[in-house]
Amino acid sequence: MVYAVAAPLPTFRQRSAQPRLYPAQLEERMTAYRTIVVGTDGSDSSYVAVEKAAALAGAAGSTLILACAYYPTDDRDVAAASDMLKDEAYQVRGSAPTNEILRTARDRAVAAGAKEIVEKPIVGEPVESLLDLVKETQADLLVVGNRGLNTLAGRLLGSVPSDVARKSKSDVLIVHTVR
Repeated sequence: MVYAVAAPLPTFRQRSAQPRLYPAQLEERMTAYRTIVVGTDGSDSSYVAVEKAAALAGAAGSTLILACAYYPTDDRDVAAASDMLKDEAYQVRGSAPTNEILRTARDRAVAAGAKEIVEKPIVGEPVESLLDLVKETQADLLVVGNRGLNTLAGRLLGSVPSDVARKSKSDVLIVHTVR
């Protein structure tokens, strides 16, 4: 027979000799996110994710990077996309709407408490663009909304939140913006 011997429990005196951490001290010891990237596509739900990321950045004193991925297009492409996508056509237009999206996101981020904000328009597909930006900036946290996560198309084809959560090397926060 083999017997395992457990380490003796510390005495009351030994336990009380250890420094007690109060919430403020504990908070100081916790690792804060230094750089937070949040993706926005100009939709109302993506702005909810921006506001959540901005509140986190403001509370932690972090840099907030607002990212918007887009594809450059010509007028024929925009007209064709507008006919087919209707309300969703804002996602495929060139960089001018992207700059407006980022300005609106900045305004919302400032209102939510972020202090240090960087706007980053990115040419390319959203998932890979966000992941590349996280790597390039060495961001600690990537924030996205949950739009598309529970749709049939999202389940069959993939969605930005599920794809970044699966592929990211950093922490990912998926904000429940659409229920």
